[in-house]
Amino acid sequence: MTVLVTGATGTVGRDVVTQLTARGVPVRALTRSPESAEFPVGVTPVAGELLDTEAMRAALSGVDGVFLLSPVAADELTGTLNTLDLVRTAGIRGLVYLSVIHADAFTDPPHFAAKAAAERMIAEAGLPATILRPGYYMQNDTQWHSPLEHGVFVSPVGNRAVLATDTRDLAEVAAVSLIERMRAEHALPSETLDVVTPESLTGAAMAAVWSEVSGRPVAYAGDDLDTFEQQMRRFLPAWNAHDMRLMFRRFQTDGMTAAPGTDRRLRQLLGRPMRTYREFAAQAAG
Repeated sequence: MTVLVTGATGTVGRDVVTQLTARGVPVRALTRSPESAEFPVGVTPVAGELLDTEAMRAALSGVDGVFLLSPVAADELTGTLNTLDLVRTAGIRGLVYLSVIHADAFTDPPHFAAKAAAERMIAEAGLPATILRPGYYMQNDTQWHSPLEHGVFVSPVGNRAVLATDTRDLAEVAAVSLIERMRAEHALPSETLDVVTPESLTGAAMAAVWSEVSGRPVAYAGDDLDTFEQQMRRFLPAWNAHDMRLMFRRFQTDGMTAAPGTDRRLRQLLGRPMRTYREFAAQAAG
């Protein structure tokens, strides 16, 4: 079994590569710069990106599975749909596609709409796939602006209730799902799975967790999306910062709800519960 992992140099993609190699699965890691990429033993870096059709044809040749992560970009949808068509043409039956929770309901954030369109193509093309729908990445809270640095939890998640995802758990679910599909005698039916902890969190509750694990006060900065977008524009393109604003606006107004049976299915795949937000924060604080 050989798996092509796209987005292999990012946070989630790297962990998927690690999870697969730890299980003895040969990996091709798609990267724009294979000459400088560093991966574990057993990983073959391959040059390419989703918009490079010929490079993708070569990367997909002879693989048994694909982990398709499409980076949030202005041309995300084109690259995703082109790649899905190449996967279909190659007859690959082991596909895991990284979407996002409520992709079909939160239609205004552009990267949600792109993922919803990809999900629709997977369904209409009859591609046997596992679609993973993570929630709010816990790792955002240490990569963007750590609550431990200034005593402020800045992500404007609101107080409706969000469902969180540790990206390490997400990667493990992806790897196990891929192996399950590739080892099956016949193509398994498609599955859409919310990859989230069962706990519902609010901005105030998340700040309280950081206060508890660090032993010092951490306050929730509030729901001000104007200030948040301005802060995001310091290190993101304007369109991307606005995309993030629209996403958090939906978190504030709609919250999140996992599909029935989500926790049971995740425990079945992982052999354990998902990491809680408190477990993540305690490890980060330690």
